[in-house]
Amino acid sequence: MSIAIPAPVHLFSPLTQRSVTLPNRIAVSPMCQYCATDGFADEWHFVHLASRAVGGAGLVMTEAAAISPEGRITPGDLGIWKDEHIAGLARITSFCRMQGSVPAIQLAHAGRKASVTAPWDTPQRRVPEADGGWPVVGPSDVAYSEKYPEPHALDRAAMDKVLADMAAAARRAVQAGFLIAEVHAAHGYLWHEFLSPLSNLRTDEYGGSLENRMRFPLEVVRAARAAWPPELPLWVRVSATDWVEGGLTADETVEFARRLAAEGVDLVDVSSGGNDSRQQIPIGPGYQVAFAERVRREAGVASGAVGLITEPAQADQILRTGQADVVLLAREMLRDPYWPLRAAEALGQPGSWPVQYERAALGKAERRTSLKQ
Repeated sequence: MSIAIPAPVHLFSPLTQRSVTLPNRIAVSPMCQYCATDGFADEWHFVHLASRAVGGAGLVMTEAAAISPEGRITPGDLGIWKDEHIAGLARITSFCRMQGSVPAIQLAHAGRKASVTAPWDTPQRRVPEADGGWPVVGPSDVAYSEKYPEPHALDRAAMDKVLADMAAAARRAVQAGFLIAEVHAAHGYLWHEFLSPLSNLRTDEYGGSLENRMRFPLEVVRAARAAWPPELPLWVRVSATDWVEGGLTADETVEFARRLAAEGVDLVDVSSGGNDSRQQIPIGPGYQVAFAERVRREAGVASGAVGLITEPAQADQILRTGQADVVLLAREMLRDPYWPLRAAEALGQPGSWPVQYERAALGKAERRTSLKQ
């Protein structure tokens, strides 16, 4: 009697979660563009995201989309806090699906890192309310740095508003045609702020122990999962460590990931840092992959790896060795929107150039082959 041996997972293996199948395991990581007006996706957002779908990414995720006006990082952030935002986003999701890519959206609230200018403004600074800024909130009255506004600690009524905003944003995301939603609980934004003892100094049931610090982020995820269709996957991005002594640790993140899985989260997208200006990050190729591997192995939930993943063989090896279930690329996708198609060629995997490009792309490959013979 023969036993079926499952095919090894590699960069171009499909991934099915609930009713959604990614054609490969290459995901475009959220990358803020800081050029929206009143939260609306415009022509830039369309071209930026649509070109990565043309380039063959299995999943294309929007930049952080604010669930409320006060949840923006800058005045130029993408938004999904009102129904009028749906049409511009739907144009993007429709095109991505036409190219065979899964459209995804990251749902975010900047918390205490809100109401600042775009990062290319020199120097980056807080936006006063008189100049269009807005009151900033967080778990405690502790600013991220002297360049950022001092936040007001959320009370129960304000926390309930955040939960309602998340649920409403998730429902709008469905209407806009997204197939995966990701809750942004990383990089020093609101839900990461609750998780970290560096930014969460509360003395009530939402501060102190890890159990308490997890409480509000889990409420947010629960609100998102309840509003998001059960047949569609929900992801959560986390910062595995603050890279500061006394901050959030990888051990705590593994426990948080276990709880996320119990709440119906399908994948934990593992990044790090962003919550304290004193952080010391040992940056190098794949420097965050070990965190994704720990989450996958110890929490028993699918994970995504991110952080200086630039080479096809490197990305492929992460998947073949079981360190993660998807790889998310940001800067490398900015440098080369067609990275997935070039990776397929480099790894000897089938890639599907758009028919409009296919003749030129294959002609180039054939010329290389003939030169080697």
